[in-house]
Amino acid sequence: MTRPITPRAHAIPARALLTLLLALALVPGNALAWGRLGHRLVAALAWDELTPQTRRAIDALLAGESDPTLPGIASWADELREHDPDLGKRSSKWHYVNIAEDDCVYVQARHCPNGGDCVVEAIRTQTAILADRDQPRTARLQALKFVVHFVGDVHQPLHAGYASDKGGNDVQVNLNGKGSNLHSLWDSGMLNAAGLDEAVWLQRLRALPLAVPMAREALPPASAEWAEASCQIAIRPGLYPAKAVIGPDYLQTWRPVAEVQLRRGGAQLAATLNAALGG
Repeated sequence: MTRPITPRAHAIPARALLTLLLALALVPGNALAWGRLGHRLVAALAWDELTPQTRRAIDALLAGESDPTLPGIASWADELREHDPDLGKRSSKWHYVNIAEDDCVYVQARHCPNGGDCVVEAIRTQTAILADRDQPRTARLQALKFVVHFVGDVHQPLHAGYASDKGGNDVQVNLNGKGSNLHSLWDSGMLNAAGLDEAVWLQRLRALPLAVPMAREALPPASAEWAEASCQIAIRPGLYPAKAVIGPDYLQTWRPVAEVQLRRGGAQLAATLNAALGG
């Protein structure tokens, strides 16, 4: 499959490039899928579809948390770098899997060989811990936080994209005069550019058709299938913009795709949690 043209293939004037690089220095690092808003939206959408038994189990696990809700813990795994650097470092590879160079076909031995250091296997491993009633409560609570976050991550297309550009992190873009990168644009830039608050976003996303058959309530979760579907979006023509400056046409084309992925992520997370906690 022909690799989409990236902005790196275009000559950018030296002064403009310097300005862009200086702006990029202010952009947070990678491994942030959907940003705080997107992760909260996935978690809130999932809560809508949980069974009463699953909700009771989650409430029991979250008792004592500063914000004892699914949206309240949705960004916890991204915040580990500040609050628990050791765990943040150990789990840094659990947020993504690079399969675009292999036609979006996931093969564990090739893409996740080192004890499950990728989002596909992390979802499976953490869901198994969450579902195991013999595990300590602290372990199951941590697993819940990871599952809520990683199911969101795997539905962000560039978290299943190309290794060669670090899932779009190396592709420079500019939106509304601010330097960023393609990965960050998909994480939060496109959502934030809409100027909607969380309540309005939820109303908008809840109105979308599910767009996929309801996820099976079975374990292990179908995380490899989710990654492959996300990857197929990442390699679509046009997702890598032809120019570094992002205009309204790009947002009009791709923001609806991101919205569908958020909706799917919520549905798949709900099914995963129902399977792990509702039985």
